[in-house]
Amino acid sequence: MFSEKKTMPGQVLERNIIGKNSSFKGDIISEGDFRIDGKVEGTVKTSGRVVIGQDGHVEGTINCSNADVEGSFSGNLNVEELLSLKSTATISGEVILGKLSVEPGANFNASCTMKGSIKSLKNEQPKKEKTA
Repeated sequence: MFSEKKTMPGQVLERNIIGKNSSFKGDIISEGDFRIDGKVEGTVKTSGRVVIGQDGHVEGTINCSNADVEGSFSGNLNVEELLSLKSTATISGEVILGKLSVEPGANFNASCTMKGSIKSLKNEQPKKEKTA
């Protein structure tokens, strides 16, 4: 009836946490998810999700697949899929993303570029006019 979560071969289920009273300077590269409740200055690169908690503050660059922001971020943010901004979020800098979700009250002062899939019309033939 209840089954355990099945993981795909080669899938890594890491959860990395930078705690509330922690401060980190430098580059972080991982395959797993990140939760940041402290302060990070530098680059965070992951194929997973990045969560910036309400007390979290990041200055630098983040490259990830999904991100949830409750705290503050300043710098370059590249999210392949969904960026979700909670009502307490403050974002500034340059943002490149797939989809954006913003709750009322969030502060979004950034240049934003959305990567969308543009449907091509290769196979569509031009319409011919009929004459009487």
